[in-house]
Amino acid sequence: FLLQLILATWEGGYNLQCQNLHSAGEADIRVAKVLWWYYFSKVIEFMDTIFFVLRKKSSQITFLHVYHHATMFNIWWCVLNWIPCGQSFFGPTLNSFIHVLMYSYYGLSVIPSMRKYLWWKKYLTQAQLIQFLLTIVHTLSAAVKPCGFPFGCLMFQSSYMATLVILFINFYIKTYRKAPSRTAIKETPATTEIKNGFHKDYFAAANGFQNNKKAQ
Repeated sequence: FLLQLILATWEGGYNLQCQNLHSAGEADIRVAKVLWWYYFSKVIEFMDTIFFVLRKKSSQITFLHVYHHATMFNIWWCVLNWIPCGQSFFGPTLNSFIHVLMYSYYGLSVIPSMRKYLWWKKYLTQAQLIQFLLTIVHTLSAAVKPCGFPFGCLMFQSSYMATLVILFINFYIKTYRKAPSRTAIKETPATTEIKNGFHKDYFAAANGFQNNKKAQ
């Protein structure tokens, strides 16, 4: 997706600040085709939830997880029906880049010898937040200096991205900033905290969402 979107928009002379739906000709059709596959990938990503249910990992089915996957699927159905090219290219381009990083991390995490090098998980969340903020800025730039892209769609996308910023900041604070209480530290035996050289919360957060259930 990432490479195809970059090539299609570059060859079509897309305007980074604002791009309408009909001025790039064949490039618009090419972008629309790539975005269809991007939409299809959201169906595959929602399989995460099914796997959580099958593995009885209900603690990982958080509001953020369900909200993000369910809304993305429905929003992109609308995008492909009404605004399948033009300004719609920017968010998926950034998101595809972030997903390259994310799935590289998850792929490496299944290799025991590589886990000691995976200290950069929190930076993935930071990168996601930067992605949402850049999308908001890009979207609003088209509202300030319009090019014919539907204004209502720009406002909706900005608002939706703002909700993701709020939810991901909340997740980041809970996951990386919340220090364990002294009581929890005293009550939890050291032998239950470490397994194969990794803290137990590493495994609970392997899919991007920390299991907040405390060891008894």
